Order: sequence, then C-alpha cells, then structure tokens
Amino acid sequence: MTIETQVQTAYSVAAERYAALGVDTQTALSALEKVAISLHCWQGDDVGGFENPTGGLSGGIAATGNYPGKARTADELRRDLDVAYSLLPGSHRLNLHAIYLESDKKVERNAIEPRHFAAWKDWAKAGGHGVDFNPTCFSHPLSADGFTLSHRDPAIRQFWIEHCIASRRIGDYFGRELGTPAVTNIWVPDGYKDSPADRTTPRLLLLQALDEILAEKLPDNLDAVEPKLFGIGSESYVTGSMEFYSAYAVSRKILLTLDSGHFHPTETIADKISSLLIYLDQILLHVSRGVRWDSDHVVTFNDDLQAIAQEVVHCNALERVHIGLDYFDASINRIAAWTIGTRNTQRALLQALLEPHQMLNTFEAQGDFSSRLALQEELKVMPANAVWDYYCLSKSVPVGMAFMDVIKTYEKAELTQR
Repeated sequence: MTIETQVQTAYSVAAERYAALGVDTQTALSALEKVAISLHCWQGDDVGGFENPTGGLSGGIAATGNYPGKARTADELRRDLDVAYSLLPGSHRLNLHAIYLESDKKVERNAIEPRHFAAWKDWAKAGGHGVDFNPTCFSHPLSADGFTLSHRDPAIRQFWIEHCIASRRIGDYFGRELGTPAVTNIWVPDGYKDSPADRTTPRLLLLQALDEILAEKLPDNLDAVEPKLFGIGSESYVTGSMEFYSAYAVSRKILLTLDSGHFHPTETIADKISSLLIYLDQILLHVSRGVRWDSDHVVTFNDDLQAIAQEVVHCNALERVHIGLDYFDASINRIAAWTIGTRNTQRALLQALLEPHQMLNTFEAQGDFSSRLALQEELKVMPANAVWDYYCLSKSVPVGMAFMDVIKTYEKAELTQR
C-alpha cells in the first residue's frame, strides 16, 4: 500500500469519526488554508542581519548554538526561506527586521528607505508572500545602555523615533506593493536591571515617542506594539509593560502583540486573547516557546501552543489575529526550525478547528461540566493527525517526517558549502 493510499484511507476513517461529532473536516481544512503564518527571517541567520553582519547582539537577545550553514547574505536567506515555504501547506508570509536591508554602503537606521528592501519586495511578489516589518531597536551603539524610545537623552530618543517612522513607511510600501497590509511591530528593549527610583518618566517619554511615530496615517500598514515582562538587562523594570501597551493599544486603536515568551513562565497568553479581542479589532501573536525564561525555542506541539490555537478558534477570530513566529535556535538546522515550528502551529490550529464547538458550548450552557470534560479529553486522542496528513498530501508537501529528507538534501548541497 502506497503512502498516498494509506493517507487517503486514514483520512476517510477520521472524517467519519469527526462527522459523528458534527464536524466537517473539509470545512476545517478550508478555514486552515486561509491562515497565513508569518515566518521570521531572523531564524535563518541568528538575528545577525546585513547592516553589520560581524556585529554582536544586544538588548537581551542571544542566539545559542553553532550549527553550520547559517545564511550570510540576503540571497542565501531567501533561498533558505524558499525551501521552508516549499515544505508548508498553504501560502505564508515573511516577518522582516530593518537590519535585513540591502545596500552597497552603510545606511543609518533612521535613514532606511523602501529602496533598501526592493529585492525583498520582488522576491515576495514572485512567491506570493505578504511581508510584515519590524524596526530594529537593538544591537546598535545608541541602544547599548538599554534605552531607545524612552531614552532620557532627546537626541538618542529622536534617532529611534526617526527609525520607527522610517520603518512604518517601509511597512506601508510592502503592503501597497504586495496588495496585503503589513503589520509593523514595535518592540524596544528599554528597561532597568535593578529597581528604578522613577518608573513614570520613561513611560511618559515612550508615550510621547509613540505618538510622534504613529502621527502619519499609512493606509497599507497596521501598527502593533509589543510588551514584555522582563529581559536580560531589564530584569526589574521594562518600560513597555503589558499594562502600558494594553492601555496604549486600546486608546490609540492599534494592535497589541502577545509574545508567548514575554510573560511569567507559569503564564500563558491564551487566556488573554478573549479579553483583548473585546476591546481591540485585531491583535498580533508572536508564537515562541520559552524554557524557564524568554529563551525563544522552536515551537513544539505542546499544551501552550494548543491552548493559544483553541482560544483563537473559539473566539472565531482567525481573521482578526495575525500569527507570526519568533524564535532563533542556532543549535539545529535553521530550515528545520522554521518548518517544524510552522507545521506545529498549523497542526494546533487544525486540531482546534476540528473540535465540535457547538456540542461543547451546549454542555457548558446546560451546566453539564462532566460531559464537557469527558468530550474535551476524548478530543485529545481523535485522529486529527490523519486529517493533517491528508492536508499535506492534498497540497503536495511532504507527509510526516519526509520533509527532513528535503532539508538534508539541501543541507548537503548548499548549507555545508557555506
């Protein structure tokens, strides 16, 4: 029996099992197909970028490991991304940082322009990818003391304001040229290692800076702000906290970003989604996996990921929630890291889409919590993976671990030569 026949047979059985619960698997797959995951460019080169490839990382960012074959040029990074996209069912996006510009001469970050990203635009258009964008407020001499948009030095603060304004215009350029709005997400590492005497002044400075950055209306750009609980070098105080950015996003009617590694290790972002969607039209998720701290591990199919996917689906918010990945693991094949994390995120969404929501809601409304719990547990062992395999087969991408064969072949031909 061929793998194709095995997959088709298993899918037919799974479809019948789900139909008995009132779930149409084809409807679930159609919904999943519309979800575009934004792959993060920085996984491919350990957050180095092309502004100063020999420069070190700062701002609490560290990529650990020395697996061979990281991208050294934009062309290499784009080739690596093409391999990753070829292994994923559906059409997906790219999340690009400002330091991935291309220029023959040095360009200051507050002087970046769309022309420095024209090759990325051409590549994305050819591949049918939308592009999201991020100002890079770290790994720079003017961020070395741990402050950028909330810096007390007006000249340094103005430099970063100008960088973020330029980044928004580049996001708008991508949105206009590619026909799909870009989410331009602002994250800054600002904070204190030890307890500050004044928590208010940096936040007032950040508020003023953000208002100046967002003053220009850009129709093809969506703005997002990203909070954090703590970081390396900002263990005691982060200017852009969850409370600060939540209030800011609601009051300015922009997106709030939830990074699954930016909160307390016992805290999951899943529980925050339904509350925020009451007040915000859209939100952005950065899906990561923290281990004991915000260590940005490759996303696995764990309880946290499934809870996030369930909440997005339960809120009927697939069109209101933008999903991007955010991790950088230099200890394994970087294309495998992209592929494993993205496929796991898609699988979690599919499993959530295959739940009989109406039945679960009916049990809950009736106060029949015993039946609700019993069904929730049964769903954990339903044949969702047979539906996933069928989806991969129908989209002509590898089923199961077969994607690793493609990656290993590319590694031998390309990555080991770098």
